[in-house]
Amino acid sequence: MRKSLLSMLLISSLATPSYAQTETVPPDQQPDAAVETVVVAGQRPGPGLWKVSKDDHVLWILGTHSPLPTQMTWRSQQAEATLAQSQEVLGQPGAGFGISATPMNILRGLTMLPTLVGVQNNPDGAKLQDVLDPDVYARWLLLRKKYLGDDTSLERQRPIFAAQKLFDNALNKTGLSKRDVVEEAVRALARKSSIKFTATDVREELDDPKAALKEFKKSGLTDQECFAKTLARLETDLDAMRVRANAWAVGDIDKIEKLTFADNTSECNAALQNNAAFKSRPELASLPQRARDNWVAAAERSLAANRSTFALMPLKLLLDPKGYLADLQAKGYVVEKPE
Repeated sequence: MRKSLLSMLLISSLATPSYAQTETVPPDQQPDAAVETVVVAGQRPGPGLWKVSKDDHVLWILGTHSPLPTQMTWRSQQAEATLAQSQEVLGQPGAGFGISATPMNILRGLTMLPTLVGVQNNPDGAKLQDVLDPDVYARWLLLRKKYLGDDTSLERQRPIFAAQKLFDNALNKTGLSKRDVVEEAVRALARKSSIKFTATDVREELDDPKAALKEFKKSGLTDQECFAKTLARLETDLDAMRVRANAWAVGDIDKIEKLTFADNTSECNAALQNNAAFKSRPELASLPQRARDNWVAAAERSLAANRSTFALMPLKLLLDPKGYLADLQAKGYVVEKPE
C-alpha cells in the first residue's frame, strides 16, 4: 500500500473545494445567534443518498461535509443498510504528492528530514509582520489572541500555513472539527462486512522531492490574499459554519442549498500553484483534472461491475451543477438527488 512520507498542507485543495477558506452568507441568511451558537451532538444521520444509475446497477453517494460538530457521531440506518448490500465502496476524490513507501524510498525519505525543517517558514527568516499589510497584521493579532492565546510560534510561518493553524484552533474552540468521522465510520463498516474499499485519490510520486522542497522553501508565496480571506471567515462566518454543520447533521439539504457557497478558495490554491516549485512541474498542475477523471472512471467501473456501490463525496461537489456528477450525466447515467 502506498503511503506518503512527504506531504504539504492544502495539497488536497488542488483537487476539491476546501471548506477551510472563506464562504459568504448573504445578510438575509445570517443565522439566529440565539439558536445557532449551539452545535448538535449525539448520533446524527447526515443527508440522504444521491443515486446514480444505469439499467439495474446503482451507485449510492453520501455527501460529506466539513467542519462538523465535535460531539456528533454519524449514524445513518439508510446508509448502513445500503452499504451492507453493496459490493464496493469508493473513497472520496482528492490529490496529493509524495514518495512511495518502498524500502529504498524509506531510506531516501529519512535523508530528506533536514530539508523538511522550516518548510512552512517564510524565506530569509521573515516574520508575518514583515510580509503582511499593517491592517491585516493587526486583525491577525486580535484573532491570534482570541484563539491561540499568547502563542507566538506561528510568527515566522508563511501566511497560508499560519492562517490554517489559526483556523483549526478556532474550530476546536467553537465546537467544530475537520475530522472526517463519516469516512472513518464507512471504512469501519466496510471492513466489518468484508466489502472492498477502493481509494479514488490521485498521487504524484515526485522524482526529485528534495529539490522540490528546497525550491519551495526559497521561493515566495503570493498568499496574502488567502491569509486575509481566512481571517475574514473567522471574523464573520463562524455562526454560518454552525448553521451548515447542524443542517448537514440533521440532513437538511434545502437549508444548506439556500446558503451561498462563494468560490473563494482560488486565492489559496493559486498561492501554491504559482510557487516556482509547482510551476516548474507540470505533473502537479494537472492533478485537479486527473483527480476528477480518476473518480469518474472509478464510478463507471463500479457501475459496470456491481449491482450496488457505495461512495463518498464532498457535499459541495454534489451540489455543484458543473461538478463530478455532471460528467456522469453527460455519459448517459441517471442522477437523482435525495428527497
